[in-house]
Amino acid sequence: MNSPFSIISYRKLFAAQLLSLAGTGISTIALALLAFDLAGDNAGWVLGTALALKMVVYVVGAPIIGSYMSRLPLKPWLVAMDLLRAGLILLLPWVSEIWQVYLLIVLINLCAAAFTPVYQSLLPLVVRERSLYLKALSYSRLAYDLEQLISPMVAGFLLTWMSFRGLFALDAATFAASALLLLWATLPNSRPSNGDKAQQARRWSYGIRQYWQTPELRALWGGYLAVASASAMAIVNTVVYVNQYLASDDIERATATAMAAMGLGSMLVALQLPKWLNRVNCRTVQFAGALIITAALIGGLMPPSLTQLLTLWLLFGIGASLIQTSAGAVINDNSDDADRPALFAAHFSLSHLCWFVTYLLAGWLGANWSLDAAFSALASVSLVGLLLVALPAEAQSKLA
Repeated sequence: MNSPFSIISYRKLFAAQLLSLAGTGISTIALALLAFDLAGDNAGWVLGTALALKMVVYVVGAPIIGSYMSRLPLKPWLVAMDLLRAGLILLLPWVSEIWQVYLLIVLINLCAAAFTPVYQSLLPLVVRERSLYLKALSYSRLAYDLEQLISPMVAGFLLTWMSFRGLFALDAATFAASALLLLWATLPNSRPSNGDKAQQARRWSYGIRQYWQTPELRALWGGYLAVASASAMAIVNTVVYVNQYLASDDIERATATAMAAMGLGSMLVALQLPKWLNRVNCRTVQFAGALIITAALIGGLMPPSLTQLLTLWLLFGIGASLIQTSAGAVINDNSDDADRPALFAAHFSLSHLCWFVTYLLAGWLGANWSLDAAFSALASVSLVGLLLVALPAEAQSKLA
């Protein structure tokens, strides 16, 4: 019993997560190809708009949907969201207009906003022991990082013998398989009620208010300002850095290597973090992560080189994983069964608000000013997050 995989229900939950991640990663590439097929040279604008809509849905939709989570049975809810996503994804190969892409993206990501916080809040009900729960969070982080590394290679292989529209069918199949695993898993269908607190959690604004009034969760949100700053710089501007600063002859390979360095840093931390959290508290880990990210973003202002790029992106991965892997433990420690779904939904919404802002900053400043301007702005955002993590509870109470 020293591993969460000794719990049968967790094994099925983890397998369902792996399938969903694999399908999502493959469909992201298929969506980019669909945008090019429909819009040609304007594909970047179409894809950017679709991703912006995704963030808006996450920010606005998650807390509203979260208010209904405590009223519905858990397992049927998760299965329904998986099957609904599978059905919607199957419609993507048949679209012929750009507005149809936007509509389906909104609906698919509404399902994701309804699924992910429930899954996150269900995990501590299945894996009750804290040491095993920390390991489960670590495995979830590893699964996410591996998906980012492996999905492009898998999609590239599949495209050698099927069209990109066939990838959507494969994606739908992964969600259907995920639904079957959840259906066969022994999961609690409801959470223990806590009287008035459960009633309050049914208000759409409850999770946001409770989240912001809890010092540890405000600090966690500060950590996510740093995470979003690093992620936005890497996702939006890696190829720009390689092209403008390094003038590489092989942009694709250099970009992939940099993103692999970031994934490697994240995985190294995820493997070790459960042991570290037995000796230090989550706030210390978050502070270290935000400090590393802020320092790396400032380091981006130094003379560019391939070594610098790989080092900074490795540090981005280390810092982000310190914060993201420990996030579930922070929310679980500061909630109970009645309000946990609302707090996970609030975190889902507020963390994606960070990404929405930093994506815009990274893209606009990198395109219209310079990468130095983007590094400076995102370092400033990360520094704000670092200060929020560092503030003691007494000082943070003035922010509530």
